[in-house]
Amino acid sequence: MNGALLQTALGLQRAGKLDEAARLYEDILRSEPAQGDALYLLGSVHFQRGAFGDALDRFDSLLAIKPGFREALAARGATLSSLGRHEEALAAYEKMIAAHPTHAQSWNNRGNTLLALGREKDAVASYDRALGVTPNYFEAWRNRATALAQLGRLEDALTSLEKALQLKPDFTAAWEDCATVLMRLGRRQDTIRASDRALALNPDSVDALYNRGNAHAILNHFDEAIRDCEAVLARDPDYPYARGVLVHCKLQSCNWRGLNADIESISKALAAGKRSISPFNVKALSDSPSQHLRAAQIWMEHNCPPAPRPLVQSPRIPHKRIRLAYVSGEFHNGVVANVMADVFEHHDRNRFETIAVSFGPTESTPIRRRLENAFDRFIDAQRMNDSEIAGLLRDIQADIAIDLMGYTGQCRSAIFALRPVPVQVNYLGFPGTMAAPYLDYILADATVIPEDHKPYYTERVVHLPHCYLPFAQTQMGPVPERTHAGLPASGFVFASFNNSYKFNPAMFDCWMRLLHGIDGSVLWLREHEPAAKRNLMRAAEDLGVAPQRLVFAPAIADMAAHLARLSLADLFLDTHPYNAHSSAVDTLWAGVPVLTLMGASFAGRVAASALKAAGLPELIAETPAAYEAMALNLARDPAALGAIRAKLAGNRATAPLFDTARFTRHLEAAYASMWERAARGESPASFAVAAAE
Repeated sequence: MNGALLQTALGLQRAGKLDEAARLYEDILRSEPAQGDALYLLGSVHFQRGAFGDALDRFDSLLAIKPGFREALAARGATLSSLGRHEEALAAYEKMIAAHPTHAQSWNNRGNTLLALGREKDAVASYDRALGVTPNYFEAWRNRATALAQLGRLEDALTSLEKALQLKPDFTAAWEDCATVLMRLGRRQDTIRASDRALALNPDSVDALYNRGNAHAILNHFDEAIRDCEAVLARDPDYPYARGVLVHCKLQSCNWRGLNADIESISKALAAGKRSISPFNVKALSDSPSQHLRAAQIWMEHNCPPAPRPLVQSPRIPHKRIRLAYVSGEFHNGVVANVMADVFEHHDRNRFETIAVSFGPTESTPIRRRLENAFDRFIDAQRMNDSEIAGLLRDIQADIAIDLMGYTGQCRSAIFALRPVPVQVNYLGFPGTMAAPYLDYILADATVIPEDHKPYYTERVVHLPHCYLPFAQTQMGPVPERTHAGLPASGFVFASFNNSYKFNPAMFDCWMRLLHGIDGSVLWLREHEPAAKRNLMRAAEDLGVAPQRLVFAPAIADMAAHLARLSLADLFLDTHPYNAHSSAVDTLWAGVPVLTLMGASFAGRVAASALKAAGLPELIAETPAAYEAMALNLARDPAALGAIRAKLAGNRATAPLFDTARFTRHLEAAYASMWERAARGESPASFAVAAAE
C-alpha cells in the first residue's frame, strides 16, 4: 500500500503539486516512520518550497537511521548551503565525497560552496574533479567559468563557457555569462552577439539585455543602448546601474526628454542606497558633492570593498629612493596618459624610482612608446588578475601606489582594496572621492576641494599650490583660415569642445540666447555622434536659432593641428555641472579665453582652478546669470576680450598652469610628505604643499 502511495506522491511532486505530495509523504511516515525514501522525498519537497530548515530536519532524521544514504548526504550539503551555513555544507560534502568519491554532483556542489566562501582556486580544483568523473557535465563547466572569472582569469573562463555551450548550445545562463566575460575583456561586439544568443533563448533575460545595452553604450550606439536599458527597467525598475547607463546615453545623444524625471528618480534611489548610477555617470547630472559621495560609497561597497586582510600592514625599511607605482589601464592612450607624460619625464630620478603598472592594452601607440621610456620600470600586467597585480605591487615593494583610473573605464579598484602598498593615492583619472577606506589621499587643490568640502571626501585631501591638473605642452601647428576650419569668414565664434554628455538643456538654452544676442555668431562644437548632432540641431531650431549656426568640427588626431584650429575660437563656453578639465587647459594654451560657471562639486570646479592658475580669475562666474552676462559683454566688447587674450598670451610663459617642471616638484613634495608620515608610523592627514619659489 505504501509503495503505491509513494509512487502517487512522487508523481505529484514531479507535477509541481508540492503541498499534495508533502501530505502523502507525511501519511506514509505516520504509518512507517523509518521509510527512508519517504523521508528523503519529503525533505526534497521542503527544499523545493524553500523551507530549508524543514528540509534539513528530514535529511538529518534520515541519516540518523541510514548514515550512508547517498542522496541524503548530498542533499544535506545543498540545504546547508541554501541556509548560508557554508562551512557546515563543506563538511557535509567532504563526508559525502569520502564515501562516494566518484559522485560528480557533490564535487560540483562542493565547488559552489568553496566559491561562496571566497576560495576560488579551491573551487576550480573541485569543479575539475567533477569534470574528471563526468566530462560532459555542462553545469560544472559553467560554474568553473564563474570561479575563473572571479580570479580574473577571463580568457580561461571564456574557454570553460565555450565548452559548456558545446555540450548544451541552448544553455541560456552560459550565454549570459559569456556576455559578461566578453564585456570585461573589452570585446563589445562579441558581447552583443552573445547577448543576442541569450535573448533568442530567453527574451526576458534582463542580464542579457543589460549587457547588450552596456556594450552598445560603450560603442556609441546610443539609440540601441537606450532601447535595451528601457527594456531592462520595464522588467526590473531597480536593476543595478541600468538607469544610470540609460541617462548617460541620453546625455551622450543630447536626448533630453524626461531628463528631470530621470534625475529625480536617480536622486531618490541614491538616497535609498540603491545601485542606480555609477560614480562617474552621476557627475554630469548632479552638482551635489554629497550625492557624488553616496554614489561612490554604494559602488565601493558592492564592487570593490576592502579585503579582510591587507597584504601590507606597515611601511618597510626605507629605500634609497621613494618608489612610486603609477597604476593604470590607459597607458596605451587616453587623456590621463597624454597629460601625465611630461610629469613622468620630469620626475627627479635621484629621489624617486618610478614604476608603471599597466593592465590595459599593449598596442604600440606613440604615447605608449614614450611612456615605456619615461619610467625606471614599465610592467605589462594585462594578463594578471587583481590579486596578482596586488601581489606584484607588494613584491616590488612600492612605497606609494597612485590609482590613475578611479571609477572610470575598465578600472581595477580591487587591486587597491587588497592594500598591497603602505600609501595609496587617488589622483587625476576620477574627479572626486572614491569613498574607499583603502585610498589614503586624494591629490587636489584649494579650488576643486575647498576646506568646507572636505567632509565629502573619505580620503585625506592634499592641496597642491595651484591647479591639480598637469599640463602637457604641445607645439601648435600653423593656424588655418577660418573657412578651412568650417567656420564663417566673419562673426563671433563661441566654442565648446566638451563631450556631449556634459551638455544639458539649461546650458544649451543659455548658448542659444547668446547666439540670438550676437548677430552673425556661431557655436562651434566637436563633431558628435549622429544622434547627438541631429538632436542639437533640432533643439536649436526649437529655440529659434538656425541649425546652420551650429558648426561641428571633425576630430583631428594631431594635437598640434587641433590646438591651431582651436585658436580660431573667440570664447570657449564651459559646461555645468561637469566642467571642461584637460580640454580647458588645452584651450587656454591655444590662447582662447575660457568662461566657466563654477559649481559645488569637484567636477564642476576644475576649469575655475585652471583659470586661477593661468592668472584669469575674472573669467569665473558664480551664477548662471553672471555667466550669460559675461559672455554677452565679452562678445560685444572686442577691446575687453582683446585685453584678456593679450593677458593670457603673456601668462603662457609665467603662469603656474603651464609650468610642468614646477608642478612636478610640487607633486613630489606631496609624495615625500605622505611617505614621511607613513615611515614615522603616523596616520594619513590632510595637508597643503607650499608653493615653490
